[in-house]
Amino acid sequence: MKQVLTLILAGGKGTRLEPLTRDRAKPAVPFGGLYRIIDFPLSNCLNSNLRKVLVLTQYKARSLDRHLQHGWSFLSSQLDEYVEILPPQQRIDENWYKGTADAIYQNIYVIEKADPKYVLILAGDHIYKMDYSDMLRSHQERGADLTIGCIQVPSREADQFGIMGVDNGGRVTSFVEKPQHPLEIPEQPGMALASMGIYVFTASAMYELLFDDAAKADSNHDFGKNIIPKIVNSHKVYAHRFLDKNRKAMPYWRDVGTLDAYYQANMDLVGIDPVLNLYDREWPIRTNQQQFPPPKFVFNDQGHRGDVRRGEALDSLVCQGSIISGGSVTRSILSPCVRVNSFATVEDSILFEGVNVGRHCRIRKAIIDKNVDIPPGTRIGFDIHEDRARGFSITENGVVVIPKAEIPESFTSKQVRNHLL
Repeated sequence: MKQVLTLILAGGKGTRLEPLTRDRAKPAVPFGGLYRIIDFPLSNCLNSNLRKVLVLTQYKARSLDRHLQHGWSFLSSQLDEYVEILPPQQRIDENWYKGTADAIYQNIYVIEKADPKYVLILAGDHIYKMDYSDMLRSHQERGADLTIGCIQVPSREADQFGIMGVDNGGRVTSFVEKPQHPLEIPEQPGMALASMGIYVFTASAMYELLFDDAAKADSNHDFGKNIIPKIVNSHKVYAHRFLDKNRKAMPYWRDVGTLDAYYQANMDLVGIDPVLNLYDREWPIRTNQQQFPPPKFVFNDQGHRGDVRRGEALDSLVCQGSIISGGSVTRSILSPCVRVNSFATVEDSILFEGVNVGRHCRIRKAIIDKNVDIPPGTRIGFDIHEDRARGFSITENGVVVIPKAEIPESFTSKQVRNHLL
């Protein structure tokens, strides 16, 4: 594994995740209460014994940089092990990265200096568990120029992926980006073989391909759109089927590129038997954890109106530093230092760090960003028209998304009168 350099592409804008990406890069978006999205590919690298990692950042990278510095700077440079941040150098081009291939090309001097024999390229915004050493071993044994990580998807979803055809030996015979009429797997009608955006290149072949693509003015400089479709006949390109380390009946890989996909992936975690196993000590997910006290649940009595006041959480994840002070939480995720005050209810929601839920609030099916202070009596997620009038984002599936900002008192004055007095 010392011959392998890993590059994680973490510079995308993530516009479909706004407002969560209004102030942060997509890989820095919190996930599962405790983690950031980028913690999953980074943990996969660590668990796969890959310890030379460059994270290519670009847009709104401050939050991501801080997370990597605080949580992923423990490897020893004296042993030539590192997780390093690589911001745009503009050494070759004065533009922002134009595509996945251009992002690698613009950093080619840094890559050559590391002198790898193989280069593993990952996306920084997917949730999954995978041992990359299996893929690297397959690449070496086949003498491949490129190996593509792939997963089976329903044909109706194929227009979201690069779809490939393979022969009986696993060699890629065709590759089409986001086809309307995808090639289906012969033995599995209704299913197609999709690229996961995970690539292993033999370094010498990668350099040649990147220089050739950079010289083409009509190229989007993207692996899936431009490079891979043109080399399946001229180079040794193989597919590597996803081998899930999640230890569940169905393979788990999620692209959380939209708010609804992000919401559902989080909600997957609160089930009795969650489809993503975060409790597996053999394949741990690492993150930066601050020193907060344990979560606390207080009160079990009645208010002056006879309302039951009980601090409780059911079918939920509650992170350290959080206090449920006489409120009720159901099927939700509470990040560190969240407070739910008396007689408030939170259902089917994701609350980021530092959210404060006032007394008698009712919150349902919402994502609330960091440090939002919700005034007493506020209702969220019960009237979409009311929520939209406040300026909140509403997803296609009706999830209310509130960005990092206080809710103005004027939004709740009427509700306070109706629900508290």
